Amino acid sequence: MHPAPAPPAALTVPANNMVNPESKVNEAHRRKRLHLARLEADVAYFQARLEMIGQPESANQLAQCKVFLLLHEAANAEVIAAEQAVSELYSRV
Repeated sequence: MHPAPAPPAALTVPANNMVNPESKVNEAHRRKRLHLARLEADVAYFQARLEMIGQPESANQLAQCKVFLLLHEAANAEVIAAEQAVSELYSRV
């Protein structure tokens, strides 16, 4: 049986068990940017669904339009909040 390969140096904890505070900041930035990207993808999805439906021709399509419009507005509001959070993170650096 072969020994397990060592983890990459970037994933190891320093010998003194101290975590670099800068890496915590970078991780927070990365998480905020990923969250923002996911929200922007959600907004694009809801926009596309609304465009695909176009002018509703049935009660089902009308209901879908209402739901997608509400979800689009909610996701868009979250995008705005996430953008502000990201810009605040960068203004502190």
